[in-house]
Amino acid sequence: MTASIETTNTGKLPRQIPYIIGNEACERFGFYGMRNILTPFLVSSLLMYIASQTEREHMAKEVFHTFVIGVYFFPLLGGWISDRFFGKYNTILWLSLVYVLGFVCLALFVGNPTGFYAGMLLIALGSGGIKPLVSAFVGDQFDQTNKAKAKVVYDAFYWTINFGSFFASLLMPVALRNFGPAVAFGIPGALMFLAVVIFWAGRHKYTNVPAAPPNPHSFLNVVRTALTAKQDRQGRTGLVIAVLGAVLAAGSFAMWLAGSLEFVPAFCLALVLVMAFGGMGAALQLERARGVHPDEAVDGVRAVLRILIVFALVTPFWSLFDQKASTWVIQGELMTKPVWFQAAQMQALNPALVMLIIPFNNLVLYPLLRRMGIEPTPLRRMGTGIAFSAVAWIVAGSLQLAIDGGDPVSIVWQVLPYALLTMGEVLVSATGLEFAYSQAPASMKGTIMSFWLLSVTVGNLWVLLSNAAVRNEAVISNIAHTGLSETAFLMFFFAGFAMLAALVFALYARRYPMQDHYRA
Repeated sequence: MTASIETTNTGKLPRQIPYIIGNEACERFGFYGMRNILTPFLVSSLLMYIASQTEREHMAKEVFHTFVIGVYFFPLLGGWISDRFFGKYNTILWLSLVYVLGFVCLALFVGNPTGFYAGMLLIALGSGGIKPLVSAFVGDQFDQTNKAKAKVVYDAFYWTINFGSFFASLLMPVALRNFGPAVAFGIPGALMFLAVVIFWAGRHKYTNVPAAPPNPHSFLNVVRTALTAKQDRQGRTGLVIAVLGAVLAAGSFAMWLAGSLEFVPAFCLALVLVMAFGGMGAALQLERARGVHPDEAVDGVRAVLRILIVFALVTPFWSLFDQKASTWVIQGELMTKPVWFQAAQMQALNPALVMLIIPFNNLVLYPLLRRMGIEPTPLRRMGTGIAFSAVAWIVAGSLQLAIDGGDPVSIVWQVLPYALLTMGEVLVSATGLEFAYSQAPASMKGTIMSFWLLSVTVGNLWVLLSNAAVRNEAVISNIAHTGLSETAFLMFFFAGFAMLAALVFALYARRYPMQDHYRA
């Protein structure tokens, strides 16, 4: 045991890590450069055919969150292609070229909605497809001899993401105002092309874990066996629950056909219902898969189902976090600020604070907690982060009440909710990358990271559903009876949603059995 610990602590940092970190810094500049100017561009340019300012803002939020849903849905495709066919390196390289093509479309079609939305689709496919793979690719460069350094590298990885995001958030709103949208979307595209070049330059140094061959004992095969297997003198409650989920999913598509929901939220809601009810049903009958599948495969599925519960409880956090680029930007436009300052530039606070908070937590906060006898485990950090996000939105809602009351409110006040939300982000998102990789069985690294990112899709789904709800006359009437504006009501609603999730998360985390799935 002593020798094993000594080896783990003395392993060297892999020399290929700088290539991945450099690639990520440029890619993140490109992504956040376009993402953080998307809402103001939509409101002030592409959607000007909508006469009402309120309706234009609603549509801009809908387009923005639909795009984010796509970005975090396509990891499922990228993870599957990587795990089953091409491996992480090849999948990252080819989808990155699709990503670059998307930026070309944005720059060329700033006045053409069809061409612009096609570019957004290509960026969602490219960015989403590589998301689970880059972070998992980092983990592949480590083994048992140096896994102790993985946490440091994941923190550095996340710090670098925010380094790129900081400069993108600060500079791109200025580029949009001074040079126009073609240049503002073209600059991030050039950085994305540089990211591809840096990643390609390290091709001879990477540790490449090959794609897994077809597995008769895969996650889906074990789940299928568990749901369909018969057992003497026992019912099939799990199958009934799974079928109920499929029926409800069909109901969500019926709402789309009836015009009650747009296609994207209807599709995502159907996916959530199938996963949730199918997972519950499989968990109830999982022991029936033993004998047909090896114990290791069955135990692996049980571990994955436990992980998915953690991911599900994180989704309210993403509902709050991603609205800083839509709801908070729109709120910022109503606040007093210097004429040279853009509300979208406040988003630069988020990555700047991340770069300060990560070293503060590692060097000051976590050692202090350990001296007090409190171990900041990944699950404790994530649960606390969700609670921080709830408090941030309580503050944002309070600012909205002052704005609605006619008081002049300086945009400087937004620093407080940004700071609280950023602390929540560091505790949830940076920790989640480490947690997802360490808990995933070896054959499902890319897929599990995809499910982690899918939690962001589900979080943005809640935003789209709430956005659709406030267009319903009955809902609008009930909100009016509270004395709050629609914006303020939704802010406090999402704060309560996240606080409830944090409480449930804390209860579940106490029973969760931690795993260690780093390479031998």
